[in-house]
Amino acid sequence: QVQLVESGGGLVQAGGSLRLSCAASGGTFTMYSMGWFRQTPGKEREFVAYISWSGNTIRYADSVKGRFTASRDNAKNTIYLQMNSLKPEDTAVYYCARPQRQWVGTPRLDEYAYWGQGTQVTVSS
Repeated sequence: QVQLVESGGGLVQAGGSLRLSCAASGGTFTMYSMGWFRQTPGKEREFVAYISWSGNTIRYADSVKGRFTASRDNAKNTIYLQMNSLKPEDTAVYYCARPQRQWVGTPRLDEYAYWGQGTQVTVSS
């Protein structure tokens, strides 16, 4: 059974940084790309970034490009999201997710079958 556990969220001032982690268990981690999404109350969950199984391909939402960096450590079955220059509009619950299909990297929310419980990120102005 696949389990994803996020950590690293918290409260930070605008312009600050946070690093999120997502530890995966179950399944074969190295066969899957992984994604980061976020959601605020009353809004749909939105794509933030995905990273391919090898880490060689990373794609970001335009809203975070140049400020966020996704990475992964396959030896630790863990992905990361380094968030710099944070803005109040980055405030959200952040989720990591794994797609249903192996090898596929995608920004489409409906392609993801497994989700973590989420971690709250709050950026104060």
